[in-house]
Amino acid sequence: MGIYLNPDHTDFQEAVNSQIYVDKSELIRITNRIIRTEQKYVCISRPRRFGKSMAANMLTGYYSRGCDSHEIFAPLKISSDVTYEKHLNRYNVIRLNMTDFLARGNHVQEMLDYLCRRLLHELKKSFGDVDCFDWNDLISVLEEVFAEKQIPFVFIIDEWDCIFRVHKHDFNAQTIYLNFLRDLLKNKSYVALAYMTGILPIKKYGEHSALNMFTEVSVTDIREYAEFTGFTEEEVRALCLQYNMSFAETKRWYDGYKLRGISVYNPRSVVMSMTGGYFSNYWTSTETYEALKVYIEMNFDGLREKIVRMIAGDSVKINAGKFQNDMTTFNSADDVLTLLVHLGYLSYDFDLAEVRIPNSEVQQEFINSIEDGGWEPVMHAICQSEALLAATIAGDADSVAAMIEQAHQENTSILKYSDENALACVLSLAYYSAKRKYTVIRELPAGKGFADLVLIPNRETDAPAMIIELKHEKSAETALAQIKQKQYSDALTDFTGDVLLVGINYDSNKKHTCIIERMTLQ
Repeated sequence: MGIYLNPDHTDFQEAVNSQIYVDKSELIRITNRIIRTEQKYVCISRPRRFGKSMAANMLTGYYSRGCDSHEIFAPLKISSDVTYEKHLNRYNVIRLNMTDFLARGNHVQEMLDYLCRRLLHELKKSFGDVDCFDWNDLISVLEEVFAEKQIPFVFIIDEWDCIFRVHKHDFNAQTIYLNFLRDLLKNKSYVALAYMTGILPIKKYGEHSALNMFTEVSVTDIREYAEFTGFTEEEVRALCLQYNMSFAETKRWYDGYKLRGISVYNPRSVVMSMTGGYFSNYWTSTETYEALKVYIEMNFDGLREKIVRMIAGDSVKINAGKFQNDMTTFNSADDVLTLLVHLGYLSYDFDLAEVRIPNSEVQQEFINSIEDGGWEPVMHAICQSEALLAATIAGDADSVAAMIEQAHQENTSILKYSDENALACVLSLAYYSAKRKYTVIRELPAGKGFADLVLIPNRETDAPAMIIELKHEKSAETALAQIKQKQYSDALTDFTGDVLLVGINYDSNKKHTCIIERMTLQ
């Protein structure tokens, strides 16, 4: 048993011993399927605090010959798999967290030299009986140890991309590092499995393709790994029952990452809310909002409008395929938004090629990032949203029209003025505070058409539902009549109680009018 060579299962045992442990051991079923095959190289990238290191520790404890892991894995799901015993504690494991070596030199080459010396030291302690030609050459030693012992190596490399995040402008250092990993891993018979984790994918750093043997698994293309990326909805429901926490509130705060049809929750945030007994910004509190602010203020055409639309609740189309998978090469708004997907600030829908802000926790981080710096009209609309909601519930149509008119006019520098979609976006901003009590839905299929904006109150509140219809160059009466004629209230199938029908119109003179009627659904 060593530190980097054949460590034991201590780190994984700590996860299992924790107050909340969610069994993700069936990930091993996938890695067992690719071990000692041409698909043995896999890089898993996903945002920070989404369980990457826990999975790496689990794989280490399972494959390592440095321990007997039967007792810790026997109660877990993987123990029933047909491949379980075949691979349990059968491999020489080299487990590296690359952040451990960052400070071990003034240059990346010095860092890598130190890493090699540490591994060679442990290899010589464990395999000193092997007559190696050069005990100072890591690759040569690995080849000769495997040739004699016939036990292959599993490489588990956590935070593989820290070089690209810390030395983001040093292309030479990045190239040296990539060449090191290529020489260590590519086409080597001693490699049974190479499992790397990080935040960034690995495919494109300029034209360098040193690691093209890896299968990339990222939040923009999750493949078969979706359920192992975070907590699933079923797992979160069970935790909410166990800890007597509202599932609806948990969903509002931490859901929103849709990965190939599976709803994924932020693990850290769910655990912290369950064990603490209240909801808060747990994931975003581990990094300052300036980390987001620097990207959303980049000067790319259309970026600011897309950010506003997403804060309002919209999804926006992006082309994620052009992203160079680093933190410095940006040629378009799409590149910036794709990076925010990998960092966890946005959720990506693979089938629709759309991004959105996933949940209330991350939404608050966007609000923190736009409190100044030219976003004042957006913030003013958001700050006035509580008053607008109160005026709507009170039936004060004149005040509602005035506040929406102000929000609409103030945001014309960002959004097109004479556009119903733009007004709908402004309207969503204007009703921003309603998200605490309502599910807010744009373009909801209803009756004989689509309702522009529908606010459905949460079960915990007795607030009225709202159906809002927008018109341009017509009349508020026309908007209200459309709600009735097309029977938009039919969309509220499970709701009983008061419903506010809100018709809004604006004309070429930028004058807004509003009519509000109340009805009751039995």
